[in-house]
Amino acid sequence: MRSTTPFRRAAGIVASAGLLAGGLLTLSSPAQAADPEFTIGGPAETALHPYPATGSPRKSSLDITVTNPSEDEENGDFVEEFTVRFDFGKLAGIADVSFDKEGSPDCERTGTTAVCHDYGIRPGLNTLAELQVSAAEGSEDGDWGTIEVTAEAEGAAFRPFTARVSIGGPDLSMKPLPLKTELKPGDSQPVPVTFTNNGTRAAQGVLLTLRNTRGLEFTERYENCEYSEEDLGMGPGTWSTALCTFPGSYEPGATYTLEVPPTLRATERAFYDTLLYRINEDGTDARAALRSGARFSPGKGAKLALREAPAVRSADLDPTDNQQEADFRTTNTADFTAYGDKAAGKPGDTVDVTLGFRNEGPAWIGYIRSGEPVATVDFTVPRGSQVVSKPDICRGVTATGEYREKQEGAPRYFCSTPMSVLEDADFALPFRLKLVSADPGSKGAVVVRNTHLQAPPLPFDPEPANNAAWVELNGEDTDATTGGSGNGGSTATGGSTSSGTSGTNGSTGTSGSTGTTGTSGTSGSGGGSLASTGTGTLAASGAALVALLAGGALFTVSRRRATR
Repeated sequence: MRSTTPFRRAAGIVASAGLLAGGLLTLSSPAQAADPEFTIGGPAETALHPYPATGSPRKSSLDITVTNPSEDEENGDFVEEFTVRFDFGKLAGIADVSFDKEGSPDCERTGTTAVCHDYGIRPGLNTLAELQVSAAEGSEDGDWGTIEVTAEAEGAAFRPFTARVSIGGPDLSMKPLPLKTELKPGDSQPVPVTFTNNGTRAAQGVLLTLRNTRGLEFTERYENCEYSEEDLGMGPGTWSTALCTFPGSYEPGATYTLEVPPTLRATERAFYDTLLYRINEDGTDARAALRSGARFSPGKGAKLALREAPAVRSADLDPTDNQQEADFRTTNTADFTAYGDKAAGKPGDTVDVTLGFRNEGPAWIGYIRSGEPVATVDFTVPRGSQVVSKPDICRGVTATGEYREKQEGAPRYFCSTPMSVLEDADFALPFRLKLVSADPGSKGAVVVRNTHLQAPPLPFDPEPANNAAWVELNGEDTDATTGGSGNGGSTATGGSTSSGTSGTNGSTGTSGSTGTTGTSGTSGSGGGSLASTGTGTLAASGAALVALLAGGALFTVSRRRATR
């Protein structure tokens, strides 16, 4: 069984042995857990190109899925064998069906039925079987039939699924637009969306999707559109989406364009940005899929009313060409400002420090296509101290930046950002240090740099002088209470004291929520910026192994509202 969603670490551990012991001590009968219920699914309808006059029919993929509703990623697997039955009888003379050998379980087919055996269903959405379907010889435009899928297993229940397969239908194809992609903040241009129906039947109403990243904006909102802002794994408000409805009949062979195209503008925070534009036949299935997980609000003015068209709706013959995208590069900058911290204590104490950087803008930086981290925070541990707790995204390395197996007590740490840093982000990294000695004024450099150690400058940052700061221990001007042995020490006042993260707290290893920003360090104080001549720690020799950790749940970016 192949999962179609990435594996996620569960937030807690279930003490199963303790629960079992508790049940035995009470001498009561254990509660009888209900059998799990799995849901078989797939596309509600798949449209096929009609059988051609010459040549072979065009095949389409039809994936059958099964959903395990358990939210326990570590212990929610269904580990028993199960049987899946396919009934293709209602497609006789309409469509031919075959199993993709690599994406399907062990199946035995007899006539118009198939019986498949598989083992194990992981939590979430899983691919059950991959089918290849094509129009059967002798079928006609408008014919349709169904595939019925059922499953059974001891100790589980399955909701069956029926997939509709039809011959012919609309085929909406979006035209690529000749957009200007090299921009300056404030540049505007029209977006004359154009599409053609290359199918065999009319589309009954269309649904236009316009989706853009936060550096771009449309200058108007329309009454027949609804709007939302979405995360999509890149931070709150990273994407804006408009869903616009157009009733009517859109005929085969005809091309349509917007009478007055909307205007797209590059904002002051634009840098690397993307516009997506998509066309679908309007209907409840398409709208539900595009609205999934987001909250939409109507545009200004009266809401455009829709009425059901008398014609029969059909699925799109080729949904792969319904969408186009454009990438934009705006001449702009983003000022990443590093900050450090101060703390004081005696030998044996543990102290908490928070270090990192803030994006003072004006641009947001997002490497959407590559998914690569935007930057790395390079932290050199002050002498006389050892790291005993760190954020999960930080990896201990040697003093010269090379690979190190043991993570605690490393002399240096590399902490990479996710693939986007918003224009008002605070990338806060909480560390806990144990003081081995009480050296006065012991300092460790904090540098925000490129992810490549050999090329540290940030290409978009106009002020490299503020890319470095200090973490200082037992400085002469450290205004902090001395921490007692094992009490967690004290947090200094020289840098941001925010310990709330959207990833994992370094001190506890438990998932935290977005925190607030503390007092920022000032240049010249122990937690402030280093002079531009004080970044010798970057001149390290040897190859650096930088830990590039993917996944929005593992980074410690806490957003704040910039004060300008």
